[in-house]
Amino acid sequence: MSSIQVEDVPAEVHAVLRRRAAQAGQSLQEYLLARLIEDAETETMSEVLARIEHRSGGNVSLATATKMVRAEREAH
Repeated sequence: MSSIQVEDVPAEVHAVLRRRAAQAGQSLQEYLLARLIEDAETETMSEVLARIEHRSGGNVSLATATKMVRAEREAH
């Protein structure tokens, strides 16, 4: 497994992270590792768009799709 070292963390940020780790019943390292894993597992919008860019099968324009989503939201 690889390691990451972060330097020059502001004291206030370090204090907040230590407090959150303690509240979660974790060490600071466990807490930060969980946050890093969560972040890495969550696709960014750019990643989602790149992934779906090559899909085929749909033929609804963006304007039509937008209208359909708005209508659905207003119905509920």
